[in-house]
Amino acid sequence: MTRRILVVEDNLDLAQLLSLHLRDAGYEVLQAGDGNSALQRLADTQADLVILDLMLPGLDGLEICRRLRARPDYLPILMLTAKSTEFDRVLGLEVGADDYVTKPFSIRELLARVKALFRRAEAMTEPGAETDEPLHLGALTIDTSRRRVLLEDREVHLTGREFDLLLHFARHPGRVYSRAQLLDLVWGYGHDGYEHTVNSHINRLRAKIEQQPAQPHYILTVWGIGYKFAEHRDA
Repeated sequence: MTRRILVVEDNLDLAQLLSLHLRDAGYEVLQAGDGNSALQRLADTQADLVILDLMLPGLDGLEICRRLRARPDYLPILMLTAKSTEFDRVLGLEVGADDYVTKPFSIRELLARVKALFRRAEAMTEPGAETDEPLHLGALTIDTSRRRVLLEDREVHLTGREFDLLLHFARHPGRVYSRAQLLDLVWGYGHDGYEHTVNSHINRLRAKIEQQPAQPHYILTVWGIGYKFAEHRDA
């Protein structure tokens, strides 16, 4: 099945160059030149991945990313940015981008990032290695097939990345992970130096699933190393 990619880029020459190489790599490609038309494209046509420029007329890439991450369905996002400062890169990851490349970039690098994101998305939905049965962990229920989380029968609304992080922890209770390991395993690509992105996602997760976030019951800090998920018997 051919994967469909939406390229959101206001530089027409760059958008056409990306589209040409993506089609040569076997992907179906759609284009949008601004944020509003990108959202309309996604409302009209399903895409499997979005390549999203940070600087766009009207709605910028960060706002588009926020809106996509507020939707229940998960859509991989590769962000393009002409800015190379740490703040901009971290901010893109914070609002939910799966990966980013900084302009100027090589087409080979971009295609490698696209392939890595698709491999990660396939691994998340691939049957066999992990059960699709709901996980019952104390008062917490994770419905893996529907990507829903319940806390004492009350639905907890998580972003796609928050759900992925929680599910990874829950499938490996008691195992300690460093922040760098979590970036590789959950984000799907190394982001050296951005381990505090993990911290902020865990803080948001705790605020949503813990009765007392300052004294967590599920996601525990292992001082000097990283984090682990508490071992709970099924309810």
